Amino acid sequence: MKLMWFHLMPYTELPEDFRQKHPSVWVDIHSSLFDPKRAHHMYNDFMDELEYAADCGFDAICVNEHHSNGYGLMPSPNLIASALARRTTQVPICVMGNSLALYNPPTRVAEEFAMLDVISGGRLIAGFPVGTPMDTCFAYGQNPSMLRERYLEAHDLVLRAWTEKDTFAFNGRYNQQRYVNIWPRPVQQPHPPIWIPGGGSVETWQWCAQMDYVYCYLSYYGYKAGRAIMDGFWAEMDRLGKDRNPYRAGFLQFVGVAETREQAMELYRAPAEYFYGRCLHVDGRWATPPGYMTEATQRAGLSSQVAKAAGAESTLGKGTQERFAGTAKDMEGIVERGYVIIGSPDEVAEQLREVATTLNVGHLMLLLQYGCMDKRLTQYNTRLFAEKVIPQLRDLFAGWEDRWWPKPLPAAETAPLPAFTPKLAAE
Repeated sequence: MKLMWFHLMPYTELPEDFRQKHPSVWVDIHSSLFDPKRAHHMYNDFMDELEYAADCGFDAICVNEHHSNGYGLMPSPNLIASALARRTTQVPICVMGNSLALYNPPTRVAEEFAMLDVISGGRLIAGFPVGTPMDTCFAYGQNPSMLRERYLEAHDLVLRAWTEKDTFAFNGRYNQQRYVNIWPRPVQQPHPPIWIPGGGSVETWQWCAQMDYVYCYLSYYGYKAGRAIMDGFWAEMDRLGKDRNPYRAGFLQFVGVAETREQAMELYRAPAEYFYGRCLHVDGRWATPPGYMTEATQRAGLSSQVAKAAGAESTLGKGTQERFAGTAKDMEGIVERGYVIIGSPDEVAEQLREVATTLNVGHLMLLLQYGCMDKRLTQYNTRLFAEKVIPQLRDLFAGWEDRWWPKPLPAAETAPLPAFTPKLAAE
């Protein structure tokens, strides 16, 4: 089993009255709330945490892309990944996004991902999300009814740019390029492994099966709420005749580990309540623009978790917006409903074994920093998980081959880790 350390990079100092005075953490969050001097320290802490996770022995470190929001300060995950590629040597780097439809032309993604794969020596996992409506339709102005078509065309262009050896012309509906010939080209051949983060779209499940890509459900609401999505995914794999290799799937889970359950409740209460109370405060106007959700997904009765967070989940046929009844914002409810798994190392390991086996997921992405959690607590959570939880999960799915994992250069062929003198580091 693969245990991966995931970072959202949330702004950690939203005011206590944020929900009362501001309509949304996304799209129209007011610029006056952002302090660049404080964010300077946040970014550097976040990158320290990612490097720390790599040193602790996690199987991969993960970053992602969001725009115009206070819960994910990573509009360009490639910038973060490039620094990580230079400051780490062995750990795979999972960029769980570039939102393909936002890049004009999409060959920019092909070039930058190829650069990352080359700099890292073949350690890149390439994530291709369709993207949330807040990021794609409102922050970047894309037509929601054309978003998936743009995405699929961009994907085809990136894949051809990686794999075709000769210069070629591309003449699509949304992209026309006379000369496509990217330099550099990726280390991993024919291309880095491709993972698709999704929120429960039937078409995304089918496309992952067709293309033999990993499907990743990046759940904010934990394994209990995520089971219906993952059951749907595996039912679709069964229908399409695919095997139940658990490495076809990835799942995101919030975790807080301490010496005892009581200590964990105390340590992680403020970060969890901050995340679910402020970071997921999304105005319903942004969650479900007409045309974004496909007909098949609507017929299946599925809705995005962002819509749930926004309180914009509608009962089909009524056309009315209702509050998502399952959303908890106090620690007791957050833990009871499985949003965050907390406890001693043994308790957490037991719960995660159940999550992995019940959902049949071989790539478990852990959010061990969330909300307003500071670097000291994040490193404590990370180290305790690495030392006392990971060893109890390693044996899971040992009989399956992970065909979707990076294939880096041999250690003897890679560049050495750069040396930083104390004087330069202090400066």
